[in-house]
Amino acid sequence: MSHQLPDFLVVIPARLGSTRLPRKPLADIGGKPMIVHVAERAKLSSAKQVLVATDSEEIQAACVAHHIDCALTRADHPTGTDRIAEVAEQLQLPANTLIVNVQGDEPLIPPELINQVAQTLADSPTCAISTVAVPITEILEINNPNVVKVVLNHLGEALYFSRAAIPFARDLGAGAAVTYLRHLGIYAYRTDFLRTYAGLEVAPPEKAEALEQLRALWNGYRIAVHTTSNAPPAGVDTPEDLERVRQILAND
Repeated sequence: MSHQLPDFLVVIPARLGSTRLPRKPLADIGGKPMIVHVAERAKLSSAKQVLVATDSEEIQAACVAHHIDCALTRADHPTGTDRIAEVAEQLQLPANTLIVNVQGDEPLIPPELINQVAQTLADSPTCAISTVAVPITEILEINNPNVVKVVLNHLGEALYFSRAAIPFARDLGAGAAVTYLRHLGIYAYRTDFLRTYAGLEVAPPEKAEALEQLRALWNGYRIAVHTTSNAPPAGVDTPEDLERVRQILAND
């Protein structure tokens, strides 16, 4: 494990269209849009630059008003990763540049976790992507399809991601011996992989599970997973989540 943190950028993909919470990135939290809170948290990491990538001029204006760098991208990107790939092209980043993808609905993301996912990729030269997992402690989460599970190999690399309970404990009682891992949607990649990813076809399991990271596995790319017992606070998917985050930040 190297101790010198690698140079990296943070790119935060953000779009206005969200089914469960309309106009989510601009949701007001303590007088500031959520996307600004996310970027400010990311700036507390060791990132050399923090950039929001959006197709919305409204989001861009909110970022500019709060001195957050913002890149305007095309509107037709199917995933946040594709949006980040466009930004890498716009900035003409060198092939081995590390980019951390922080979700735009994580206003409480720990800056240390951002550093860690960059470090994990820097320490894993044979992997194309790094990401994070935490042990599941709530039994109800194991069968909850909104909680994405990941199974690792002995190197700490992802074998598969699923909304199903994996690994499945066949024998009653065997489940007690299984550690279920929840996948957290933060990623690091190198620019050259992003260029490749944008050209890869959507994979059948990706389509079935609606999990874009399966495209990389399907095409033979390796994903390093940093496992931490410190689960960060949940992101914002619903109006209830938004209220919870407002309360937390109001008491900070």
